[in-house]
Amino acid sequence: MRVALYQCPPLPLDISGNLQRLNTQAIEAAAEGAALLVCPEMFLSGYNIGAQAARALAQHCDGPAAQAIAAIAQATGVAILYGYPELGAEDQVYNAVQLIDAKGARLCNYRKTHLYGELDKSMFSAGDEHFPVVEFNGWKLGFLICYDVEFPENTRRLALLGADLILVPTANMAPYDFVCDVTVRARAFENQCYLVYANYCGSEDEIQYCGLSSICAPDGRQVGLAGLDEALVIADLDRHVMSESQAINTYFKDRRPGFYSGLVRD
Repeated sequence: MRVALYQCPPLPLDISGNLQRLNTQAIEAAAEGAALLVCPEMFLSGYNIGAQAARALAQHCDGPAAQAIAAIAQATGVAILYGYPELGAEDQVYNAVQLIDAKGARLCNYRKTHLYGELDKSMFSAGDEHFPVVEFNGWKLGFLICYDVEFPENTRRLALLGADLILVPTANMAPYDFVCDVTVRARAFENQCYLVYANYCGSEDEIQYCGLSSICAPDGRQVGLAGLDEALVIADLDRHVMSESQAINTYFKDRRPGFYSGLVRD
């Protein structure tokens, strides 16, 4: 399967503008043969926008933005994973991502479970325990958002649920380049799966984003890698690479779960 990620500067407070550039990137991804396009965290609204704006721009998962993105997906034949501020049924605001397939169907909505610092905590409620794995084009997809991937328990949990591709929209900033360069590759390798990490570049007020978005293979290679500027990165996922790597790196066969009970104690 061919996948694409879109690394871009944030376009804060401009849902219409973000939908326009999503349409442009989906058209380009389709021309390159990609089946799936992954965008950064809070792509629809911008990330560093404050609690008042996050609430004002928040939408339900089936709201007008979702309908517009479903139309883009149908028109281009590309499934889209995008970040947005979600207005929950209980009127709470969540940092969420949603996957819409090429037929315009909503396949999955995931809410960020591990909130980073006061910036996240001032804008969002934390998602409940809900770690979906969904089928897409013969692949099992898991979802995390930014800081979530820095907890190894999250990726391991998805891998144990059968995920062979983990999608991670992010808004990672300087000086945490290490996460972009090392952590996400380690998560792919230690779980013997593919991982797509779609970050911002440029700045948003005082935040300087790292860029360095990547598509990581089970053997730890970055089969797709962006630099510090806006880019559409495309790579092919190869099941043969996955099976070869899993045959050599037998982490799941060699695990001893009885030793790990202490990891869940407070």
